[in-house]
Order: sequence, then C-alpha cells, then structure tokens
Amino acid sequence: MTESNDASVRLDLWLWAARFFRTRSLAKQAIETGKVDVAGQRAKSSRAVRVGDTLVVTRGDEVFEIEVRALSDKRGSATVAQALYVESESSRERRAAALAARQAERAGYQAPQSRPDKRARRLIRALGDIDAL
Repeated sequence: MTESNDASVRLDLWLWAARFFRTRSLAKQAIETGKVDVAGQRAKSSRAVRVGDTLVVTRGDEVFEIEVRALSDKRGSATVAQALYVESESSRERRAAALAARQAERAGYQAPQSRPDKRARRLIRALGDIDAL
C-alpha cells in the first residue's frame, strides 16, 4: 500500500487491487464502457488515481460511490482491499434498498416441483413463458 499524496496508480490496476473486478481486463472493459466515473467524468483505464478521488463504480445492478483512501498496485486480501476506499453512507443505503427490492420481487416465485410433462412443455414452448404451467 502506498500512503503518500503525490503517488498515483492506474485506475484499472487500483480497481483490480480493491477487488471491484476479478481481473484487470474486466476492470478495463468496465472503464471503457463508461461504468466508472472519476470526479463525475468518464475516465480512461490509464488515468492516475490519487488519494481523495471520488469514484462511481457500476457493477451489475450495484452502484458504488467511493472515496479513495489508499493506493495499491497489488491485489491482497479482502480486508486489505476494503482499507483502500470508503463507501458513502447514501450509496450503502441505496444498495441495501435495491437488494431488498430484488429479494421482494423474487419472493413470490416458486420453482416447479418436477419436470414439466409433455403437455406443459408444449404450452411453455407455445407461450414462450416458463411460468405457463
């Protein structure tokens, strides 16, 4: 971990070290497709990240608003990675609310007890809906 304020690390390398993405190439792809903003602006993967920068990282359905607290160009354990940034409280609350909404949407769904029979398979194919039983 680097602690000095004048030091910097590439954005894709920092996102990988902070465990937002499994590989550097996935981090680079997310940056190129506009899923990572630095200080409200779209960034390139080679952009230098410094302590105090604010990032908005979109990963799937989750949106993280974070502030860079430390720099690292090596991927370490999860506890080390969590020390690299701090997430804003509003971001944490929004992610928790979105998770609760997704779980509530799934609550009514029940998987079928067994495989559909011949008639049910034909209905499914005809309607294009798996819940057509």
